Amino acid sequence: MSSGVQHAADFGAGALSRAAALIHTLLTVEALLLLAASPGLAGLLLTGPDPANLPLAAVCLLPLGPALSAALYALHHRSRDLTELHPARTYARGWRLNALPSLKLWTPLLAWLTVIAFTLTHFSATGLPGWWAVLLGAIGVGSLLWGAHALILTSLFAFRTRDTARLAAYFLVRHARATLGAASLLVLVAAATALLTEALPALLAAPLLLSLLHSSRPVIAETQEDFTA
Repeated sequence: MSSGVQHAADFGAGALSRAAALIHTLLTVEALLLLAASPGLAGLLLTGPDPANLPLAAVCLLPLGPALSAALYALHHRSRDLTELHPARTYARGWRLNALPSLKLWTPLLAWLTVIAFTLTHFSATGLPGWWAVLLGAIGVGSLLWGAHALILTSLFAFRTRDTARLAAYFLVRHARATLGAASLLVLVAAATALLTEALPALLAAPLLLSLLHSSRPVIAETQEDFTA
């Protein structure tokens, strides 16, 4: 090996270089995620907080599904070597591969969550007993956790939509620790939104998704071992 090649390898393999590579990847993925979701995010800014606008808000959130899926793909396939960084290219590849599969899961999930949210925000008009509100809230949280597993699976693997949905439901119970990890992130996002600003989860999406990937390692490992050729 020549001295130049050896120097390049040493330059890209150290702890400082790996940290710089991670920061560069996170910043690039964050910027591309916001860009991919920007049409919907711009629409949300024009949509008032009136509960009657929930269906319109759901439509605005449609581009977010493929954007999140591409971000998960880019973060999972990121290089640890500072000399081998191509996060923008990897993000674009992830978006091309996963836009349609992720929309097939993201769209019905958004529709289902919109029905739940619309019912809860107009609950007094339904005449239902109070425990129905608790039940609907629990179903909504469970749907979000299922969606987290489904998003991981559809971003990293090429299954049919119904198989991804079944696997996500299976892993919801099979890997309770991964589900709790996703629940912790959900609580963190909800708290940041309620206490600070609604923009904070969007601005911290890349590190939050990296945490989701980290907590989902058992799900990813079992899927690779038992459900792929």
